[in-house]
Amino acid sequence: MAQRARGRDRGKGGRGQDGWRMRAAKTSSPPPTPGRPITHVGSGSNSKAESNVMGSSTKAASKWVITEKPIWNIKENISCDEDNSQKEEVSNFTKYEKLNEFVKTLTSLSESHVDDLNVALSKRGYIAPGLIFQNKIKYAGNISLHSPVSSSPLRARALSFSLIELSIIGRMASGAAGRATLGLTKPAAIEVPQVSFSAKEIDFAEWKGDLLAIAVSESDMSKDEDLKFLNSILKRLDGQLNGLLSDASIEEDFKGKNGQSIILRLPGFGFRRLGLVGLSQSATSVAATHRDIGEAIAAVAKAAQASSAAIILASTNGISEEFKLTAASAISIGIVLGLHEDNRYKSESKKPYLKSVDIIGLGFGPELDNKLKYSNAVSSGIIFARELVNSPANVLTPAVLAEEASKVASVYNDVFTAKVLDVEQCMELKMGSYLGVAAASSNPPHFIHLCYRPPSGDVKTKLAIVGKGLTFDSGGYNIKTGPACSIDLMKFDMGGSAAAFGAAKVHFIVAACENMISGTGMRPGDIVTASNGKTIEVNNTDAEGRLTLADALVYACDQGVEKIVDLATLTGACIVALGSSIAGIFTPSDELAKEITAAALLTGEKFWRLPLEDSYWESMKSSVADMVNSGGRQGGAILAALFLKQFVNEKVQWMHIDVAGPVWNDKKRTATGFGVSTLVEWVLKNSS
Repeated sequence: MAQRARGRDRGKGGRGQDGWRMRAAKTSSPPPTPGRPITHVGSGSNSKAESNVMGSSTKAASKWVITEKPIWNIKENISCDEDNSQKEEVSNFTKYEKLNEFVKTLTSLSESHVDDLNVALSKRGYIAPGLIFQNKIKYAGNISLHSPVSSSPLRARALSFSLIELSIIGRMASGAAGRATLGLTKPAAIEVPQVSFSAKEIDFAEWKGDLLAIAVSESDMSKDEDLKFLNSILKRLDGQLNGLLSDASIEEDFKGKNGQSIILRLPGFGFRRLGLVGLSQSATSVAATHRDIGEAIAAVAKAAQASSAAIILASTNGISEEFKLTAASAISIGIVLGLHEDNRYKSESKKPYLKSVDIIGLGFGPELDNKLKYSNAVSSGIIFARELVNSPANVLTPAVLAEEASKVASVYNDVFTAKVLDVEQCMELKMGSYLGVAAASSNPPHFIHLCYRPPSGDVKTKLAIVGKGLTFDSGGYNIKTGPACSIDLMKFDMGGSAAAFGAAKVHFIVAACENMISGTGMRPGDIVTASNGKTIEVNNTDAEGRLTLADALVYACDQGVEKIVDLATLTGACIVALGSSIAGIFTPSDELAKEITAAALLTGEKFWRLPLEDSYWESMKSSVADMVNSGGRQGGAILAALFLKQFVNEKVQWMHIDVAGPVWNDKKRTATGFGVSTLVEWVLKNSS
């Protein structure tokens, strides 16, 4: 897309090195030679390069002087005189890779900082001039470049770095070049509630602590003619309280319905408060029921400001020994998620009081203890996914999403490696579909590949999880408009990638970018070419997620994987079909469908398999390309899945999961972390 834009330019200018023309300076001298320092002499230049950054303008160099001093001694070339206290060293390379080599040598920055600096300076392969001052580097201004096949200037817009100074001796503001600065917003660190869980088989009446919580159903609240509880646990407890529990339930009209709760203060007892929590009887699985219990108990603990709690089920009827592990695990996950609040962007926040929880009556021993530790890890992954999705687009740019993936690889470097492909590398892989979507944004795309390898080296099954990674989706030229477009929530268009990183095992692939509008952007009617050679007529720029996934799926297949699951907030049609709490799954593989369904049964997340109706593909055919990227209004979720199918090797088992509904909780206006726990279970099952 960038090449197409260059080809349209017309104008004049002298030819510079590598076939490019320059008009940044009034001189007949050649442009700088890579690897050699350039000294700008003479401060009386009248030549100006217009700046579209913050309304400022910057003087261009009037003469180039090539010096013979080695690049690493460039500070020695800086001198001062009476007229100009700091003479500039101007470096102007038009090739991204040459800038990369230059900056590495010049500043001796770390690899990650060099990458950040390159991201800041690059504009699809072009750079703004670096104005190098004594002991500091400052980036600002414009340069006019000319294509060898045309003659009018193509502005390489300088980024807003006139306010950012970087030390030449290697000190760099933390992430400044790679992080978005719009609004000057910096999130606080992610804080996962730290709760210690233990499983016990003790008499609940003997437990001592802040809060004893009992989960009850409507049937548990049944009473006899004398208004005595029929349930043995409630009957015993009510007897110890001289009927207080029965009286309170009547006064508060507590019937054990889902969402109901009461708290009683009990001075003189080992537990200072007693809480009754109604549990859902409509949940589809043991895991879903008990995760709801955990979240309800977390709410009661918050209200009571309890630092310690114990949980007991009034009735364990219907829970087999096999599922007690699942029930205990789900309760612990529900408690952590119920306690968690995303306060990173609030000026004031409260930390949860709850620090320890005893789960009574669901067994005990090493197996259950290990399960609870596992649940804590899953909770952390879900919260990580939630906070990625919650992050606004001015903070979570494609570069920052790539940085988060790299952090995972850095922390767990014994099993993880991270590879992040830049624009040039994606061009080499011919990812035209993905790059077409990214073309309009000033935030460059980052193609992220996070790879897990078991420490033993014994790889049983090669899996890939591919997540849609649109950090913001404006809709492009088919811009999102109207009250129902939810453009303010389009930060969650990377919910699929968040689930992938939250699961963090095997190959995780995310084509991260933004879908924006600009003169370099993809337009309706454009034809893009995916990395498998198939051509796509873009009849709707707001059907962009499938374009990025197309190249990501091809890349995943090229890794030699046996199974691929992709997750994407892909269609509103899936929400219309299944509502806001159920994800749609599409796959030609019955085996893979059974695996995901079995995993979901253990996590309580809801999925429903929808058909891949091949006859619908007729509406996706183009008269000028292999296909269009958007069909008719009917069966939109199916058409999107059929589109993705065109980019998957037939030998690979593949599933597409449309998470547009359950990735976001409209009532709470927050992300859910949907998909993480199911993906983890699926990966573990394939590795066992």
